[in-house]
Amino acid sequence: MTSDNPRRSTLGMVLLALLMEAPMHPYRMQRTIRERGQDQLVNVAQRNSVYQALDRLVRDGLARPAGSTREAGRPERTVYEITPDGAATMRRWLIEMLPSPAREFPEFPTALAFLPVLPPAQVRELLSRRITAQQDRLTALHEQAPPGLPRLFLIEDEFRAAMLTAELAWLGRLVADLDSGALTWDREMIDQTLSQFG
Repeated sequence: MTSDNPRRSTLGMVLLALLMEAPMHPYRMQRTIRERGQDQLVNVAQRNSVYQALDRLVRDGLARPAGSTREAGRPERTVYEITPDGAATMRRWLIEMLPSPAREFPEFPTALAFLPVLPPAQVRELLSRRITAQQDRLTALHEQAPPGLPRLFLIEDEFRAAMLTAELAWLGRLVADLDSGALTWDREMIDQTLSQFG
């Protein structure tokens, strides 16, 4: 049975895209996601997440079992394929997602909103550590692409690299302002601000 309005999820989209390429079993889906670096886009740390998302796609009529396969020394595995409704839903989701920014709630802006809880020197140290971590992520992102892979298949990595580059530039300016004292705070400044704007 097909759901009239299946709930969109990023993992569901990734699984539908894989099934558009070829029928496959969940273990192969998870392995392919990791091999392609798409585990930076969706959380597949637990294999169960792939099975749960796939079960939802089947319940919504977007994918269906297409047989089973058995490899030597392995248990029998169900192979899934995309349905015509699944292919149409995948296209509709893309048409909805590309032009419209989603309401997303990442942790980092939330942490930034509460900088006054910590002293400026500690914030500076923590942000310097974030700069190192994000530089490492950017380097890994540039190194993971196979040579010669067309840009079309690297577009999400290109976007992530642009976002990391922009964040690193902003963090560098923020840490410089903390170093110079252009950005600082203490209890008196916080209390005055709260009395004036609170």
